[in-house]
Amino acid sequence: MMKVYICPNCGWVRTVSRRKNVECFKCGTQPMTLTHLAYERYGSMSEQERQDYIDSWMYIHRKDVRQ
Repeated sequence: MMKVYICPNCGWVRTVSRRKNVECFKCGTQPMTLTHLAYERYGSMSEQERQDYIDSWMYIHRKDVRQ
């Protein structure tokens, strides 16, 4: 089963099949976060839909800078 992970630092998305500890090849953050997005849905998304998903995910999960 393919899984979709997102980097909480830079928003880069990676799909993997077996790994549980996934690192970001773009910025080096480890671990990446497992999304609730099914691979079938991710695979059928256009590039714009993927970018919109990433932007939304990053907005919702951003760290509060006031802490």
